[in-house]
Amino acid sequence: MTFIITFKGGYEQSFSMSNIIIILREEKEIMEFSELIRLAGVLIVIVGFALKLNLILIIFTAMIVTGLVGGLGIEGIITTLGNSFVANRVMTIFIFIFLVLGTLERNGLREAAAKLIGMIKGSTPGSVVAAYGPIRAVLAAFNVSVGGVAGLVRPTVMPMAEGAIRAKGHEPNEEHMEALKGMASGMENIAWFMAQVVFVGGAGGLLVQTTLANLETPIEVELLDLAIASIPVAIVSVVLAAVVYFLKDRQMMKKYYGNDSKKGEGK
Repeated sequence: MTFIITFKGGYEQSFSMSNIIIILREEKEIMEFSELIRLAGVLIVIVGFALKLNLILIIFTAMIVTGLVGGLGIEGIITTLGNSFVANRVMTIFIFIFLVLGTLERNGLREAAAKLIGMIKGSTPGSVVAAYGPIRAVLAAFNVSVGGVAGLVRPTVMPMAEGAIRAKGHEPNEEHMEALKGMASGMENIAWFMAQVVFVGGAGGLLVQTTLANLETPIEVELLDLAIASIPVAIVSVVLAAVVYFLKDRQMMKKYYGNDSKKGEGK
């Protein structure tokens, strides 16, 4: 069977069925190759990690190669980066928080935090973690982010908990410190998760409102009503977590340091 195809300009050419099948196969192979080549960025990331190369170099190389093979070009890549930065500029605030905290740590933030808590009589690691909960909840209620575990717990709360142990004349036990890291991180997550919905218009409240509206039986709720209903939930959650962590730390203090909590105070 022969087909006659007329091209623009009146030019005609005849093709047999076998010729058409071969052409279609070649076109399919070209399309498959063009789709696969767009995954070159993924291959670069895999090879880069396998060779343990510089992380930033790997990401930027993969980004540029993916943009080029995808047909964006250099101008398109730069435009996409600029638009993404402008659209998500609030997300980059944590970078500045880490820079500030890094500078403070370098200039004695951890030592100052430990010294401060050592001046408070009767302080314990559990009381430090318990006190952090309400403070974090109030900040979350006003949608104030302080960097979470990496931004505040590690450089401030943990040194204060360690300082409370040293103030009693004890050398911090490694297992106890690991447990305190978990408790402090847990308090951070509970306070932030439960109290962020109190902020009207925050991401947490919008998520809950959208989820309820998309149920099979939609539930319409105003953000203000949702925030008011979340206040007692947040308070109970934080208080309960604070009590649990405080009591758990008392048990660990007895386990690792004995009942002599005044050891070394007169030295």
